Amino acid sequence: MRKPGFVPVGPPERDAGTSRCAEGNPVQKWSMRAATRIAIGVAAVLTLLALAAGQPVGQKPSPVEPLPQDTGTAGLKQMLRRLNTTARLMQVVAHPDDEDGGMLTLESRGKGANVTLLTLNRGEGGQNKVGSNLFDVLGVLRTLELTASDRYYGVHQRFTRVADFGFSKSPEETFQKWQGHDIALADIVRVIRTFRPDVLVARFSGTDRDGHGHHQASSILTREAFRAAADPNRFPEQIQEGLLPWQAKKLYVGNVCGFFAPSCADENYTLKLNTGKPDPQLGMSYIQFAMEGLRHQLSQGAGGWSVEPGDRFTYYKLVDSVMPASQQKDHEKDFFDGIDTSLVGLSARLGGEEAKIPAAKSALQKTQDEINKAEAAHDANSAAGPLLSALLAVRRLAREVKASAVSAPAKEDLLLELQTKEEQLQQAVNLALEIQFQVTADAPIGKDPEDAFVAVPGQSFRLIAELTATWRIEKPEVGLEMPAGWKSKLVEHSPGSRSRWIFEVAVPADAQYSRPYWHRADPERDAVNTIDDPAFATLPFPPPILKAHVAYAVEGKEGLGRTVAMVKYKAQDGSIAERALAVAPAFSVALEPGGQVIPEDIRNPSVVKVAVQCNVPGTRGTLHLQVPDDWHVEPAQLPEECHARSETQEFQFKVAPTSLQQGSAEIRAVLDSNGRRYSEGYSVVTREDLDTFYYYQPAVQRVSVVEVKVPTNLKVGYIMGAGDDIPTVLRQLGIDVTLIPAEKLASEDLSQYKTIVLGIRAYDTQKDLATNNKKLLDYVSNGGTLVVQYNTGVGDFNSGHFTPYPAQLSRARVSVEEAPVEILAPDDAIFHSPNQISGRDFDGWVQERGLYFMDSWDERFTPLLSCHDPGEAPQKGGLLKAQYGKGTYIYAAYAFFRQLPAGVPGAIRLYVNLLAGR
Repeated sequence: MRKPGFVPVGPPERDAGTSRCAEGNPVQKWSMRAATRIAIGVAAVLTLLALAAGQPVGQKPSPVEPLPQDTGTAGLKQMLRRLNTTARLMQVVAHPDDEDGGMLTLESRGKGANVTLLTLNRGEGGQNKVGSNLFDVLGVLRTLELTASDRYYGVHQRFTRVADFGFSKSPEETFQKWQGHDIALADIVRVIRTFRPDVLVARFSGTDRDGHGHHQASSILTREAFRAAADPNRFPEQIQEGLLPWQAKKLYVGNVCGFFAPSCADENYTLKLNTGKPDPQLGMSYIQFAMEGLRHQLSQGAGGWSVEPGDRFTYYKLVDSVMPASQQKDHEKDFFDGIDTSLVGLSARLGGEEAKIPAAKSALQKTQDEINKAEAAHDANSAAGPLLSALLAVRRLAREVKASAVSAPAKEDLLLELQTKEEQLQQAVNLALEIQFQVTADAPIGKDPEDAFVAVPGQSFRLIAELTATWRIEKPEVGLEMPAGWKSKLVEHSPGSRSRWIFEVAVPADAQYSRPYWHRADPERDAVNTIDDPAFATLPFPPPILKAHVAYAVEGKEGLGRTVAMVKYKAQDGSIAERALAVAPAFSVALEPGGQVIPEDIRNPSVVKVAVQCNVPGTRGTLHLQVPDDWHVEPAQLPEECHARSETQEFQFKVAPTSLQQGSAEIRAVLDSNGRRYSEGYSVVTREDLDTFYYYQPAVQRVSVVEVKVPTNLKVGYIMGAGDDIPTVLRQLGIDVTLIPAEKLASEDLSQYKTIVLGIRAYDTQKDLATNNKKLLDYVSNGGTLVVQYNTGVGDFNSGHFTPYPAQLSRARVSVEEAPVEILAPDDAIFHSPNQISGRDFDGWVQERGLYFMDSWDERFTPLLSCHDPGEAPQKGGLLKAQYGKGTYIYAAYAFFRQLPAGVPGAIRLYVNLLAGR
């Protein structure tokens, strides 16, 4: 069992020692060696990331601090670019890593545009190339990866409610799973009405050339949203909330010439952008800088991606516009051709109402003049004065606009732009003054990412705020921005060149935890998320729980600095890292694994393990299980006592059902303490190159009772690939499973195993397999059974000639999990021993049938199954069997890695038959 509170990048190992605590009850204490093994895995991935990025090993990018290009003089120059334009652009894509990072970086960092990236889903239905975490916890990880990439692109991030339910071959299937167009469309419209872009850009074309059905759907929805956002009759509930209709001026679609196309026919595109152009401020080209960000998406396999210097073109086609026909061109130089994006041009947006704010144009011109002075300043400090003057001018104009009689739509538009300019000017001022403002919890430094301090409802803690600047700061005052019900008082203030404030903060007993604002009741089947807190809808995560600001003056001109309250912990390399202060419960309760498979004929009680992590030393509680009425639990309850913050203890119960029949049940763990009930656990989802967030799950174990016969004395060797949970399920069935590290394959005595299984993507991730493949084939020839599961590196697999007879791997897949399956060789022992397999065994599968089927094979292979997606030809290469010497070789592309942890009975029975290898 993995301790609650940490989601590593790779499959964990545990080494637990036993101690006696909690008044003599059997409790397992976690060995620090488990955390060490996790750290080694993280360090290995970070080394790969650093090498791919051309960074010295050991020098890692901070996940929360600004990039070097956004600090000091470089950051000021970036901000001045933004201050010179009011351009707003929004791109819509389907998944994390779909984004045109080069284009986003060019527009945001190169041209200073205000850019939003809207990603329909969080990639939670995809594959994980660095670990076994799937579904919603993968969605949290990929959100962290994407927001890490966004820091390089320089964009805002938004999401819709729809989930990634796995690969889809058509927009029709996609919309069917997403309950039609309107759920995703409403969220796109909401973001358009909130962000109010000048230009809307779909990453994909909305045609078959996009491939994935989600890709096509994202473009189809973007085209609909372009007009729907301006129609007050579409999604009127948003209008009632106070949002106003918004009509973007132009709509473009992408993927009209392919990714990184070197050339494109003139009639296929309107706009051709060179993202390979170097930018002196970035020190590389836009596409190269974007790739620095994209490499953080390790679960997508992006860690080793790179782009050589040189031109890289991306193409977009204008497909809708409300611009005058006289301004429309066959080819444009910029997304904003024909759109006035100058600061002074804001006054012209008032049209006939410009006279209602007579000072608007002159105030905007004064602001622009001051920005020009700041640009001409010989150093950053010299730029501070003009920037402060521009800031005051914008604030004065915003007050005049609010008090004016201008119509609501025009007022909303102008105030949004002035607010943006005020924020940008304030950031520029702080950069010019070299203001450093930080707020940190006054708590012991955590010994690892999981041990970082968290605020607990009903408890108090202290915060330390510190301020430094190169200029003399006048009358600085710090304020805390906290949720309702939180209380604070200033207990100490030390003025000076490094001003310091200490606050006592009391957290109310009903404080909300730091957790996702969305969830799926059944992540394996639901394709739309439930939004638990609409206030955060479309955001990547809820905002940090506690922020602070410092109001100050410089030569009589007022400024403001903002920051987020942080906590400190030790990174794997020993350096001190930070992350935003979070709120977590006093106890985190977890049942792991989250699912258990029990054979119907089992007679022995099963052991249920509960891990409890506490965050308040000295607290006590009582732990018990809730089970079906006819089940027996021993002991009835166990006492729990918390000795140290972040301590995790493991408790064991014996559970004995009085009778079993195929079906499902639930076991829930509940801890009662101080009048409160705790029945869920959280994991800290993080990596040293990423920020941190928290994934909550109910303390529930889904029990699948399966009618399955398991061969006696079946010994299996399992060589893990990218990571999956199949070995856990096999052990629950009573099968003797040994994990064989790939690096020990050369010295391992394989003859002791009846069957050897290669985990998913094993050849992709474990290069020792290729080196020792002959040993595996010799094992088969001598009488063993080898089960090879799917791999994604088609070219490498085929060129490696890993199969005993010629066979060609393809990217073919069957994405519809309900697709009918035909048994092609009904007399084969695979379908009869030890379990009888019929068509019913393919009912109730989740997400997909299979992926990366073979498309051709030697006649000595026997195809065992056939299935296909609607309208496609039968795929017969998903389960192949061949006799090789005295043994059996099986290629299994069916998605057992999803079905077994989900407790799908038929998939479990068939998998056991494969292991029997008859």
